[in-house]
Amino acid sequence: MSNTPHEIHDEFPEYADKIHSLKVSNEHFAGLLENYRDVNRAIHRAETEVEPVGDAHMEDMRKRRMVLKDEIYGMLAKA
Repeated sequence: MSNTPHEIHDEFPEYADKIHSLKVSNEHFAGLLENYRDVNRAIHRAETEVEPVGDAHMEDMRKRRMVLKDEIYGMLAKA
């Protein structure tokens, strides 16, 4: 269990400029970032026991974060 937030700019620091550019120019990308942020923060709250959740729910949230991160990375790599 990790109590460190996985913010997208920390995950892909080399893409900082592309993240900003796509965020302001691509509505779909901006939505992915928002969804990632929401899921990531929910995971962090659960891991720090601010809002505990069951194991199955935690696993689902982590899978969702991974899917979002993969899609975000795919868009960054193509840009």
